[in-house]
Amino acid sequence: MKQSNQVIKMNRSYTILISLIVALGGFLLGFDSAVISGAIKGITSYFEMTDAMLGFAVGCVIFGAMAGNILAGPLADRFGRKRVLIIVAALFAISATWSALATGYTEFIIARILGGIGIGGAILIAPIYIAEIAPPHLRGSLVSFNQLNIVIGISVAYFSNYFFVNSGEDSWRWMLGVEAVPAVVYFLSLFTVPRSPRWLILKLNKIQLARKILMKIGGEEYAEITVAEIQRGQSRQEKAGRFTDLTKKKYTTIMIIALGIAFFQQITGINAIFYYAPTIFEQAGGSTDSSFLQAIVVGLTNLVFTLVAIWLIDRLGRKPLLLIGTSLMTVALLMATLAFKNATYHFGDTSLRKVGDYQVYKALGDFEGKTFDNQAALFTEVRKKLNDQQFLDFKRNEVTNFIQVNATLVLVAILLYVAAFAISLGPVMWTLISEIFPSKIKGIAISVVGFFNSLVSFSVTQVFPWELTNLGPTLTFAIYALFSLLAMFFVYRFVIETKGKTLEEVEELLIRS
Repeated sequence: MKQSNQVIKMNRSYTILISLIVALGGFLLGFDSAVISGAIKGITSYFEMTDAMLGFAVGCVIFGAMAGNILAGPLADRFGRKRVLIIVAALFAISATWSALATGYTEFIIARILGGIGIGGAILIAPIYIAEIAPPHLRGSLVSFNQLNIVIGISVAYFSNYFFVNSGEDSWRWMLGVEAVPAVVYFLSLFTVPRSPRWLILKLNKIQLARKILMKIGGEEYAEITVAEIQRGQSRQEKAGRFTDLTKKKYTTIMIIALGIAFFQQITGINAIFYYAPTIFEQAGGSTDSSFLQAIVVGLTNLVFTLVAIWLIDRLGRKPLLLIGTSLMTVALLMATLAFKNATYHFGDTSLRKVGDYQVYKALGDFEGKTFDNQAALFTEVRKKLNDQQFLDFKRNEVTNFIQVNATLVLVAILLYVAAFAISLGPVMWTLISEIFPSKIKGIAISVVGFFNSLVSFSVTQVFPWELTNLGPTLTFAIYALFSLLAMFFVYRFVIETKGKTLEEVEELLIRS
């Protein structure tokens, strides 16, 4: 095997190129997920949204991702990974163009859901494809290219939003529509990549074609070894997997790991941070421009530490990164909780003059010079002065004018949280999911786990605006901190190490356990 590793090293540029092209789907996924954060004010005003409507407008992309999750695995098993990714690229282009041109709320939602279907396919199939073409000693790093592209997409979306934020009342259309450009590039680039050699052997029995692809990746010896290994795995398989197979006892350990990691990746609040980053920083008292700049810093932090994860994942291993990351996430979320808990709300002449509604300004004038120690006390008194609509508008838009909080601590907490996520649950989850499922059930299992992951994400993003308005940021971040602590214990108890093992070795280890 030593000799084959040398050959693999000589041919790694080809494998890296393929992986980078396929991982462009991650870029679109990240861009599509984060770009909405800059458009929130514009779409809320244009479509006259309530909190519930806004939550669905932001979260519906995940609703679409659920459909993409369910469809992508079986379709990729039947028609191939490459063909499904081409369809995904087309969906991204259509969604970006349509959402930018939408004139009605329903039309906007449908366009966003189409993009969500693309997300659901890209987030599952790109890691599977890369895992199936990558040599074992490079697999963790190459699969993490997808997560790297996700965070690059997030960062570019924040930069793009900042660029367009002052481009007029329809700036949100430019923010959403520019995604069509990379989507078309991705669509065309996918025609240059080969089909998955494992899929060619297991589904079409095209051994010679698969061998040619594997020779480009790692040379003749590597191709022979890999083909033989795939065929050995094929000989142990029964007929194609079904959904009911996932309930079999021999897959129990695998499903616990997969569903657990999928749950904790989202319930700890990462998409709430990415989708509502400017909103969170405005809650900490920042201006619109400064909150957009801080969101850019969040994106860059995510990018830098994803690069750190790619460097460490095949050196340190999957489980150590997860333990380190979830521990630091817990600390960061507790810091944010503490910062908002110690916040006060002061009604000075300057802050009162920032209130946009004159009737609200007059009603709140009695509070001039008064300071409230917590948000609950503030809302109790303000509620007595305003009607229902005015009070809702105050909670959503005006409360940030009066808050006095340690904004530096909030920023440090958010950056630490994002950095910790970027070295752990972000890239490692998708690496693990692409590794632990046997070929027989991989497509179906990945779809189920991806659907569950999207369902949790949808729930988090759907309720986040309501949480900020009704529970306040203190309790919201405390809830996320608790889930992050539980994630750390779950990883310690259930997750196994897959570093350096072939996919067939991982399968044998998990089924035997």
